[in-house]
Amino acid sequence: MDKIVYKAIGIIRSPFKEARGTPIQASAEGTASGRIELYPEYLPGLKDLDGFSHLILLYHFHKAGKGSLIVKPFLEDEEHGVFAVRAPSRPNSIGLSIVCLQRIEGNILYIDDLDILDGTPLLDIKPYVPAFDHRDNVKSGWLENNLDKLSITEDDGRFLKEEE
Repeated sequence: MDKIVYKAIGIIRSPFKEARGTPIQASAEGTASGRIELYPEYLPGLKDLDGFSHLILLYHFHKAGKGSLIVKPFLEDEEHGVFAVRAPSRPNSIGLSIVCLQRIEGNILYIDDLDILDGTPLLDIKPYVPAFDHRDNVKSGWLENNLDKLSITEDDGRFLKEEE
């Protein structure tokens, strides 16, 4: 199986209009608000989602450039394998973010803790469940020595498509 095709279920709206200057992780920003405009045909899928405080969003990095297997991440000047970083330019440009759900009004989901570009195609929504998603005794590899840089590091455009 060489080709897999996904259809967007909605669009993510955020205050971040371009990659440069966007927080590299929501935990660094912590307060950016936005919304998900779910396409109307997916509205029945929101049943009972309002009982969750956080959501896992899977989306397409639509502004990311061609992926490379060796990349220089935002938090360090050393190169690493793409599977050891969270860079948007990847073999399959799929992003994952955990956001805070504020409320749902029809097909609009109002969210906080956003680190996603405006206009990003949304592929899926999953509820964040601490009993399923939290892990103890976690190691963060090369990032362990760089986490203190998170709050001061922003996207510098290094992973953008050529035409941007």
